[in-house]
Amino acid sequence: MNLPRVSIQTQDFDVSAELDALRRGDKGVGAVCSFVGTVRDRNEGDAVASMELEHYPGMTEKSIEAMVDEAFRRFDIFGARVIHRVGLLQPLDQIVLVAVTSAHRGQSFQACEFLMDYLKTQAPFWKKEQTAQGARWVDARVSDDAALARWGITARNA
Repeated sequence: MNLPRVSIQTQDFDVSAELDALRRGDKGVGAVCSFVGTVRDRNEGDAVASMELEHYPGMTEKSIEAMVDEAFRRFDIFGARVIHRVGLLQPLDQIVLVAVTSAHRGQSFQACEFLMDYLKTQAPFWKKEQTAQGARWVDARVSDDAALARWGITARNA
């Protein structure tokens, strides 16, 4: 069974099972790099009760697939897996998994960071936080745009 490279889903994910499936059967894999993002209980100094993520089905997957293709062009990697959750999430909930396999750690680290920098700024998600002050939409931070720029990509919202 081929593992999808990109999944947008409401349900949680099992990091160990995902990493095992990504590297299963590939004896050339010498490195697995992963990043798991979780919902924080604070943002911009305010307590966050929950976060809701929205996306355009089909468009979001296509956009992330294109960036995974770019990661394969830029780095010597064997596999990549991106899972991003949508819907209503609470602090401590897992929100994103980016995992990459390669022969050596350097390529996996770089590709994983590249994909995460892209996701933070360019993937078509809309995030709304619930705070004591009410609901507010969350924009990409300037530091996220700067992280993307080091890969030679300009943030489209800049």
